[in-house]
Amino acid sequence: MTSAVSGGFRKTSERLVHEGYIVSLFEAEFEGPGGEHISRDVIRHPGAVAVVAVDGDEVVLVRQFRAALEAEMLEIPAGKLDVPGEPLEAAARRELVEEAGLDAPQLELLVRFHNSGGFCDEETSVFLATELVEATPEAVSVEEQYLTVERVRLDDVHDLIADGTITDAKTVIGLLTALRRLRR
Repeated sequence: MTSAVSGGFRKTSERLVHEGYIVSLFEAEFEGPGGEHISRDVIRHPGAVAVVAVDGDEVVLVRQFRAALEAEMLEIPAGKLDVPGEPLEAAARRELVEEAGLDAPQLELLVRFHNSGGFCDEETSVFLATELVEATPEAVSVEEQYLTVERVRLDDVHDLIADGTITDAKTVIGLLTALRRLRR
């Protein structure tokens, strides 16, 4: 297997090392533009969606346990793309219902970004929801069963990021992008 990648780099092989519940770990071999041999660990991830749910002057966040950090995080509702063929907007609405007990008839794509391009192909699409309607939460994981929904004033978002209360990347990117879009 040899395939052109980008900038004169070519992938020469890729071997599955571990297939997990959410991600798969591969050992990938590349050849650099000058013939250099490069070996890299690569995480393959199905991608994710997230929603900045704005209700008047507040944003709806969830506080949930994150095993990798062994701590609770304050985040925007989000989840992985784990339903084959599901459109991004439908996945975002599903996650908003599952985690926050809210739905939105319309979502606006705010931003797409790669979470950690140095080792992982995960791409997250963040949507803005402003016309919220109540829905029945549908927790599908143990963490979701115990999460709490919190409302934060939009005027407090910058301070919560600056003081380290909010450190989750998708949440920081989503909130700052939403504030800019809302001209706040």
